Amino acid sequence: MSKSNFSRRKFISASILSTVGLGAIPTLSFGNTNIAADTAKIRLGFIGVGRQAMGLLSNMMKNPMVDVVAGADVYKIKLDRFKERVAKHYADEKRQAPALKVYADYKELLANPEVDAVVIASPDHWHAMMAIDACHASKDIYLEKPLTFTIHEGQELVKAVRSNGTVLAVGSMQRSAANFQHAARMVQKGMLGKVKQVLVNVGTPPHPKPYDLPSQPVPAGLDWKTWTGPLPDIHYNEELDPPISLNPEQNEKVWGAWRWYKETGGGLMTDWGAHMIDIAQWGLGMDRNGPVEVIPATDSKPLTYNYANGIEMLITSFDEGRQGVKFLGEKGFIKVSRSQYDTDVQACERTFSKDELAFGDHHVDFIDSVIKRKDPVVPVEIGHSSCTVCTIGNIAHEVGRPLKWDPIAQEFENDWEANSKLHYTYQHGYSLKT
Repeated sequence: MSKSNFSRRKFISASILSTVGLGAIPTLSFGNTNIAADTAKIRLGFIGVGRQAMGLLSNMMKNPMVDVVAGADVYKIKLDRFKERVAKHYADEKRQAPALKVYADYKELLANPEVDAVVIASPDHWHAMMAIDACHASKDIYLEKPLTFTIHEGQELVKAVRSNGTVLAVGSMQRSAANFQHAARMVQKGMLGKVKQVLVNVGTPPHPKPYDLPSQPVPAGLDWKTWTGPLPDIHYNEELDPPISLNPEQNEKVWGAWRWYKETGGGLMTDWGAHMIDIAQWGLGMDRNGPVEVIPATDSKPLTYNYANGIEMLITSFDEGRQGVKFLGEKGFIKVSRSQYDTDVQACERTFSKDELAFGDHHVDFIDSVIKRKDPVVPVEIGHSSCTVCTIGNIAHEVGRPLKWDPIAQEFENDWEANSKLHYTYQHGYSLKT
């Protein structure tokens, strides 16, 4: 390691301890050679700058170890908003803004040596290609959930992260909230006794539906062909990428509806399942693992996952109906959702402050992980296993019969039809760079 890089690491270590209080001094083995030795900031680029990215941008810019230096999107007006938000942040802080570059093509952002790490908040069907390209470009990654659109994409992304020494954090931010952490810890410690069943509410209806929105003219400044990327041809509708205005400012009124359609998303199973099924897997000690059977819903029973240890997980609403998880054990229950924690087991009781229920530490953990060259709270393998559980539920629903799943081999047992749905054929010349 060069003397300048060594000095930079010492400065970063001291700075992060004094400014965000993250704990022990990091090791001095900086793997990302893109990071300049003359600055103590992680220079961050954003790929996809829609509604979700605006929240991430706000959180990332609060971190004194971050400078936002680049953005990429196929919708020009959203890039314009991104530039305005970044400029306003530095103006409010009364300090010189770093040079900001914006791109229509995310690959040009990845080629910029002044970008150390990227936040990827694009539609799900772009996650794998963008993240794998970022790995090969030596950029660390904060990747929105669900990790990937298909199980095969997740498998390839895991390989790319590990073979390139990339820090990849999954945006499963519930794992950084104290109520979810406490719930998982109590279940893992056996405070409920033997867990018999887990109820997971992802919302209704859980599975995606066929794309049925009417065709509309593509707005000026949106490259719709690139937006669809590897997908089969679909027509534009503003609900997929909601429009905005800047003068006067009017932001997206709704979340992108691409989440709810089979052609473009995984429905509530992957949108909220990537959060709530993730917590269920965590509490059950099934990270990097999973169920061995998935049974589609019938008139009498909801979508059901069976684990090798006999635990049953049901995708169903419960109690007041909000998205959440309820662990049922021999001694009682633990129920957890955003801003809520409840139990009938005295040893598991605890109250939480408003600050403990927030997710901001998740973004701080990513920057800390980039600096320390360590795995974040939710590394790629956990994001992949949680996403996989969601996706096999959609596959069982689609084929309409029970399926045996091997969570280690990551394939269905003796089922060609189900295994054919672990991926899809990319269109328009796109492919994964493995």
